Amino acid sequence: MMKTNSISSFDSRENATLVNIAFSAQSPLFDIIQNNNVMLQWMRSVVQRHVEEYLKPGDTILDINAGTGIDAVHFAEKGYAVHAMDIAEGMVNEIRRKIISKGLDDRITAEQRSFTEAGELSPKKFDHIFSNFGGLNCVNDLHQVAEQLLRVIKPNGLLTLVIMPPICPWEIAHIFRGDTTIGMRRLHNDGIIAHIEGHYFKTYYHTVSSLIKSFGDQCTVLKIRGVASFSPPPYMEKFPQKFPGVYSFLQSCDERFSMFRPFNRWADQFIITMKVRDI
Repeated sequence: MMKTNSISSFDSRENATLVNIAFSAQSPLFDIIQNNNVMLQWMRSVVQRHVEEYLKPGDTILDINAGTGIDAVHFAEKGYAVHAMDIAEGMVNEIRRKIISKGLDDRITAEQRSFTEAGELSPKKFDHIFSNFGGLNCVNDLHQVAEQLLRVIKPNGLLTLVIMPPICPWEIAHIFRGDTTIGMRRLHNDGIIAHIEGHYFKTYYHTVSSLIKSFGDQCTVLKIRGVASFSPPPYMEKFPQKFPGVYSFLQSCDERFSMFRPFNRWADQFIITMKVRDI
């Protein structure tokens, strides 16, 4: 899981290199972490169900930070064509192994590419662009990302992005336990240092409004939903075992109320689906 430290002065190019190194180091462990964490499994199911509300038969999907391809495989097995991208070489290698082992070479293509260079896929365009579990938190300039993504999405196409916001009540609650490092870490405007498998990189937290603003008037918001608005973040992985009844209740609150304000903005992560206007 991602841990954080103090602020550094990494520039965007250096940070991209560091993200590649960190997530490549984690790639052999990524699926193990997912499979051993019931909270992560549920969160991913929430995201996948949300995306499936908007998919139509024959849609093409661009998964811009695909990790080991868990979501790409999920959607491909449902019949969709997926192009999976990730900046981390190790992650892309894992996707390619899954493509072969699962016989999905006719539905999934994979390449090592940053979403900050997604526009280079043009003139190819997609019906749905998807980013799960805070991949966009690795960059500070969402305007640049928006410009790239809008180059490769079809008119009236959809974007579903899952991003970590600055306000997570469970993390802020750590302040009352005397842990200001966790309690305040999302509130640094200039980002913080995260580390995975001993490798450090910079991460940023984005509000719903800043994300919408980065796409300007070219998109219309269809739905915003919190992921783990009531239930704790997945790094508190022992919580469901220690307090199964409480966790079940909080999870049910998430399922019922996380699409409403402020719970669709105050959460471990939020999902936003936007439709590109046919300009």
